[in-house]
Amino acid sequence: MELTTFWFAVIAFLWTGYFVLEGFDFGVGLLAPALSRNEAERRQVLGTIGPVWDGNEVWLITAVGAMFAAFPAWYAGMLSSFYLPLTLVLAGLIVRGVGLEWRGKVHHASDRAWCDLGIMVGSGLPAFLWGAVFADLLHGNALAALVGGVFSLSVCALHGAVFVALKTTGAVRARARRTAMAVSAVAVPAAVVALSGIPSARTAVADWTAAPWLWVCALAATAALAAGVALVWRGREGWAFTATASCLALGGLALFGALWPAPMPGLTVAEAASGPYTLGVLTWIGLAALPFVLGYQAWSYWVFRRRLVAEPV
Repeated sequence: MELTTFWFAVIAFLWTGYFVLEGFDFGVGLLAPALSRNEAERRQVLGTIGPVWDGNEVWLITAVGAMFAAFPAWYAGMLSSFYLPLTLVLAGLIVRGVGLEWRGKVHHASDRAWCDLGIMVGSGLPAFLWGAVFADLLHGNALAALVGGVFSLSVCALHGAVFVALKTTGAVRARARRTAMAVSAVAVPAAVVALSGIPSARTAVADWTAAPWLWVCALAATAALAAGVALVWRGREGWAFTATASCLALGGLALFGALWPAPMPGLTVAEAASGPYTLGVLTWIGLAALPFVLGYQAWSYWVFRRRLVAEPV
């Protein structure tokens, strides 16, 4: 395998991992006010992502860093083309991080309310904009960007509601299940529209023979999302979370499959790539560091695997 192909696959893996892991973070932050009725329940909801949200953001840092090192022309073109939305994404992530960190350090209800607002806005804004940016990158029009934004926002909300149902007990768990069912009324239709448009984005007609495996990924992602809704309705939150995560993973695979071999109009992977020496050095660094990063994150999820209860405040 050529190093350019290898590093495109690595970047696709990193972005997809970010969508899956940060997706439920965004959903939890966005839905926290709707899923809690008092301070104890609010802490219970936000406690589901407390040990992992900052580790999940490492996937974004790594993905962007890998793009900068391996495909500098793609990195520069994407950032310059989407300067405003990506600036808003960065602002949202900063506000969310500040809200999550400060919330446990303030003592007045009004201060906590500001932190909650920052967490909600800082979660919803990036969740929408990432879908809009990648849809615009793929299709190149405002309508597709809007559909992509609605898809990513609604699926993240569903993914987050399922995660809260998986990680909590009592009234919050029941409320999260009901919220997941309500959000699915938007998420499933949006997924049908957004995912079905991925395979035909770079072809003249919507013909499945032009890219059959992309159609398989898109259809499987849609089916996984629908299965997740059915599973959460039956109270099988673990399998439901696996299904919503599979939807995002398969959607990411279809997205980057459609972006190959031209991640931006008029720019191929070969033209965007760094030199062979740089890619070779990056490969050795990546092979040495990536197993430790994956191992540490898997360990952290295992340590904090139990459900949370609402403790009196």
